[in-house]
Amino acid sequence: MKKRILVVDIGGTHVKLMISRTETRKFDSGMKLSPKELVSQIKKNSHGWKYDAVSIGFPSVVRSGQIAKDPKHLAPGWVDWNFNKSLGKPTRVLNDAAMQALGSYRRGRMLFLGLGTGLGSALVWNKNLLPLELGDLPYEGDIIEKILGKPGLDRLGKREWKRHVLFCLKKLKLSFIADYIVLGGGNARLFDTLPDGIVPGDNRNVYLGGLRMWETESKTRRPKWTVL
Repeated sequence: MKKRILVVDIGGTHVKLMISRTETRKFDSGMKLSPKELVSQIKKNSHGWKYDAVSIGFPSVVRSGQIAKDPKHLAPGWVDWNFNKSLGKPTRVLNDAAMQALGSYRRGRMLFLGLGTGLGSALVWNKNLLPLELGDLPYEGDIIEKILGKPGLDRLGKREWKRHVLFCLKKLKLSFIADYIVLGGGNARLFDTLPDGIVPGDNRNVYLGGLRMWETESKTRRPKWTVL
């Protein structure tokens, strides 16, 4: 029987729960959200949904399925939290941008960039997924996520912010030898058109990414996607 997956996408203002691409529920996120509160809210807000396992997209560094760094926009206490035990279901955790990238991937060598509060990033190719932390790269006397993220948009204004985004997209595409870039995140909607080689993402692809985290090869039952 096919495994039913609950996908949890943790954002800076909301946590979205998805049992299919169209069936979604959400609750508030923010500085008061601790892992204990998250678990409580997941159980409360998924009432009536039947699922066998959970995929969590988390807005910080995740190594080997374990949270390695507390995020800036949530309460502390996330590092090494045991979601399998607290949720009572098999659970896999992945950086949120990496999960969105996994769901957005179609072919070739794809660089995913998420324009939101910060800058999410991941590289996908040949059934390999490499989560990135490009937001910490130095740029314009600061770090790149302070320019391309919401702080830069608020400070620079839409026109100047767009100029920086397009300049960085061009350089990053060359640097990663990417066939194309998928541009996701809430602020990607501010672009009416995009240059060749850059395509708009769909935030609903995070659900497909959550499903792909559990895919296995039919013959060997090994994970279909390798997270590097």
